[in-house]
Amino acid sequence: MKITDLKPLFPSEYTDNGLLLIAGPCSAESRDQVLETAKALKSEGVSIFRAGVWKPRTKPGGFEGMGAKALPWIAEAKRQTGMLAATEVASGSHLREAMNAGIDAIWIGARTSANPFAVQEIADTFAAMSQTERDSIAVMVKNPVNTDLELWIGAIERLYAAGVRRLGAIHRGFSAYGEHVYRNMPEWRIPIELHRRLPELPIICDPSHIGGKKEFIAPLSMQALRMNFDGLIIESHCHPECALSDSEQQITPAALGEIIHSLRGSSECISGELLADLRHQIDEIDDRLMDILAQRMAVAREIGKLKQENNMPVVQPERYNTLIKNRVDTAEKLNLNPDFMRRILAEIHEESVRQQFNV
Repeated sequence: MKITDLKPLFPSEYTDNGLLLIAGPCSAESRDQVLETAKALKSEGVSIFRAGVWKPRTKPGGFEGMGAKALPWIAEAKRQTGMLAATEVASGSHLREAMNAGIDAIWIGARTSANPFAVQEIADTFAAMSQTERDSIAVMVKNPVNTDLELWIGAIERLYAAGVRRLGAIHRGFSAYGEHVYRNMPEWRIPIELHRRLPELPIICDPSHIGGKKEFIAPLSMQALRMNFDGLIIESHCHPECALSDSEQQITPAALGEIIHSLRGSSECISGELLADLRHQIDEIDDRLMDILAQRMAVAREIGKLKQENNMPVVQPERYNTLIKNRVDTAEKLNLNPDFMRRILAEIHEESVRQQFNV
């Protein structure tokens, strides 16, 4: 499905020289907290306020948001500051309640975007509206928790098919098992491929959820800016140490103001830094390729020992032909040139055979 004829996600007056900046607490916890945070963010130049109302948690017993009763607090913050208001929805009923409260933008979270049934329910709710109603609200789709680009695109396509035209994506990183530096792995290649596939779609970066800690927000924001993301969505709380959810990744409005200032100050050298950053990514990928090839050759030597012990031939043409066919078929699905892959695989196989003969 082609994603074309999109309308601006937000009016230009709510961007900072074309960059979208959305900020606010992980959760709307109280009227006072919402208003204090919104006013402080407004003074730092933020024009789009975010706050979660319905908070799906990994395990029961955690703070799951204040629910619909928090929507009037967000609406009041909007009236008092002139900011636009955004919140997360996970169902068609959430969407209706948010729109009835005057919310200007919604996002669909990572757990919801991973569930086609849930996304379709939201899409069906949009489909039942008039086009005027659909155009009254911006819709952003976070990447699913797992590294599945097709699932991400599928969620976007469901909404587009329902008539949503103020449509964007949010990159919040991907869950990975075990301990890692970041809360969610950035896997930058995936939003890059999303942009290649859907070039008209604005993509916003969520450094709060990628990093998971305050100290990562500034460098990840700069990274996103260097990679030409269209905006940032950052969690900011007036008293983050007291936050009822995700306290480690929320920063004060003043700290966010410092980050905004540093981003503005670096805009002149972004192009050169973008090239350097992309080259650094190439270097990292090449390092991983070398490591993977070394692992492959180590396995080839083990196979060589096993074949020698059992008087088996080193070269087995039927196995080789099947391997090449399967790998080339996979390569084509990944938009890799099949002739290029045949040459690469032939070289790898030749070296594997040499390694086996040397055992």
